[in-house]
Amino acid sequence: MKPLTTMAVGAAVLELGYGAADAQNGRQIKNDRQDVRQDRRELQRDNRDVRQDRRELAGDRRELNQDIRAGRTNEVRQDRRELAGDRHELREDVRDRRDDRRDLRQDQRELARDERTR
Repeated sequence: MKPLTTMAVGAAVLELGYGAADAQNGRQIKNDRQDVRQDRRELQRDNRDVRQDRRELAGDRRELNQDIRAGRTNEVRQDRRELAGDRHELREDVRDRRDDRRDLRQDQRELARDERTR
């Protein structure tokens, strides 16, 4: 009788372990989904920032060309400094977008892996 009791207790412990593991995996999936949503929001913001930077860059180029045609040398220097700053901002935003894309892909892979192991 004792071996049967031991087997029953072992089966119960094993079942509880599987239940806890399944609950942990469910929380992990929920967290992965939240990460994916957050990464998508960040990517949308980065895309918006890149578009805005490109619009500003185009406007500064127009101003520079107008100032060159008008012969306003002080304004030309100022416009070139603004262009340099806008280019720097654009590079930073493009880099942020690239990093957020990489994060999104990583989180999507983790979510898919967790859903497969569920």
